[in-house]
Amino acid sequence: MPRTRSVQPSPADAGGPIGPVRPGADARCALRPATAAVDGGFWHTRREVNARTSVPLGPGLLESAGNLHNLRLAAGTAEGAFRGAYPFMDTDVYKWLEAAAWQLARDPSAEFAADVERIVSLVAAAQQPDGYLNTWYQLVKGGERYQDLRWGHELYCAGHLIQAAIAHHRATGRSELLDVARKFADHIDSVFGPPGSGRPIDGIDGHPEVETALVELYRETGEHRYLDLAGYFVDRHGHGLLGGEAYCQDRVPVREATNVEGHAVRQLYLLAAVADLATETGEPELRAAAERLWHAMTTTKTHLTGGLGAHHEWEDFGDPYELPNERAYCETCAAIASVQWSWRMALLTGGARYSDLIERTLFNGFLAGVSLDGERWLYVNPLQVRDGHTDHGGDQSARRTRWFRCACCPPNAMRLLASLEHYLASGDDEGLQIHQYVTGRYACGPLAVRAETDYPWHGTIALTVEDTPDDRPWTLSLRIPQWCREFRVRCGESTYDQTDAPVDEGWLRIARTWAPGETVVLELGLEPRLTAGDPRVDAVRGCAAIERGPLVYCLEEADHPGGGLDDLVLDPSRPLAVKHRPYLLGGVTTVVAAGRRREIPDAGWWPYRPAAGDASATAGEPVELTAIPYYAWANRQDGAMRVWLPTS
Repeated sequence: MPRTRSVQPSPADAGGPIGPVRPGADARCALRPATAAVDGGFWHTRREVNARTSVPLGPGLLESAGNLHNLRLAAGTAEGAFRGAYPFMDTDVYKWLEAAAWQLARDPSAEFAADVERIVSLVAAAQQPDGYLNTWYQLVKGGERYQDLRWGHELYCAGHLIQAAIAHHRATGRSELLDVARKFADHIDSVFGPPGSGRPIDGIDGHPEVETALVELYRETGEHRYLDLAGYFVDRHGHGLLGGEAYCQDRVPVREATNVEGHAVRQLYLLAAVADLATETGEPELRAAAERLWHAMTTTKTHLTGGLGAHHEWEDFGDPYELPNERAYCETCAAIASVQWSWRMALLTGGARYSDLIERTLFNGFLAGVSLDGERWLYVNPLQVRDGHTDHGGDQSARRTRWFRCACCPPNAMRLLASLEHYLASGDDEGLQIHQYVTGRYACGPLAVRAETDYPWHGTIALTVEDTPDDRPWTLSLRIPQWCREFRVRCGESTYDQTDAPVDEGWLRIARTWAPGETVVLELGLEPRLTAGDPRVDAVRGCAAIERGPLVYCLEEADHPGGGLDDLVLDPSRPLAVKHRPYLLGGVTTVVAAGRRREIPDAGWWPYRPAAGDASATAGEPVELTAIPYYAWANRQDGAMRVWLPTS
């Protein structure tokens, strides 16, 4: 008999933090999400664009693409044919609903709430009496179910529906969508199970997603069978149920895996569930696997931007140290999945390095996927484009697009930006940990701290204690980023720097009895720097990249007229300079470097020459190089772009 308890009240009623991950009362995690609010600065600007432009565009785009039409067909309130090329069209609706729910938690406008209510009602009307819901199979396949688990995405769609329903319940306290999700989850639980369970199908979906959603549904409802079902799905990966292919994480069981492989997004969604299960069950094998695979990914398969996925074909990770520039896939959804997994690892272990990767990914590999105006998107995020016309076709274009045939990335980006405050801070029995630096307020129980900063353009973060117990000491923990070489912190009459600060594995911990109004000022050195790649990464050998703080920089053809970027060479012996450009790309700090434009002689019909004494390696006209933040590329005219610059 499954253990159950009543549905927990939503944080709208209980006053707890609202977000996509809420470990259970008995979870074995080092940290728990704290409450945060962003009300100024860099991320406030990006989130306002998301709230005022991107998310409101959602219903119209879903209408024009046919997603809502398909739901009306399934509900019997419209006539016509199924629209769309894929069996997972429903997920775009669910991801948009999740984004809208997180937005409603911050800004419960009546007009916006009406859109959400209308689409929630449409989803509910499309559901079949036994709980099943997938418009492709209901309309195109004549109700045929679970016959193509490798490509059908039925459980993948269910996972996104569940996550949207949990967001809606936590943000509004309403249960209409949660009722739909639970009914579908109950149906899945009646159909899938291991041999001997009495259930008809022993199988897994080719695209993991339902696993982490089921864990969160357990957390929201207390129904332990949802946790058990998530564990079953995770454990059945790697046992040949989908032909034993790495592409869909079926080659090797998670507990035995030594490196990430196959389709990047599928792998990362599965590993987010592994972290969730380790958190709730305390299974040491699952935790060890999650830590091992995260380390393998970051050391051998992660681009400088935090981007993931080396291959356009199969959207695949590739081999260790196979990190191409032009052909880098780095799907926006993979960056989002990386943030989701790393946040779960940060909560599970307390390690600062997971939030180091979150910061790098948010500012670079993720944010590049959204245009500055919030109306256009990149599905893939290469690190080099030669002439602005390098087009791999369809969704894999190097040009920003208003929507895609496979539109997974735009609503996925919307939901991450709408819930971003969830990934900023945590708490434990010792106090409050600040993972990401924003202008806003961080709170955990009776503790609250106010932050003011112009990060990432300036490295000063001023924190003021607002709420604190009168007689109990607690620890304020500040993450010192992995990239930071010099910092200083002032607290009262004490000043520390990198030579004597009590930094513990990335955390600067300040323990004391605090008083309201006390301040801590953290100053992170933001001197621009040149970065070299691991020598085993063939694509960047002999090159350097420009970074400043958490930002990766790139060159764009728009700033270097008179030719493309292929003949530009960086001079690493000359100092880098910083110039703030308030009217460029919404206001950015650029980095100015010295270089030259090589004079490459005409090679005739054969483009190779003797290596020794090649004059083209050193000759050329001196030129000033202007580097912009990578997240802002492709917001002007089409043209060449590159992150890694040759130094000889």
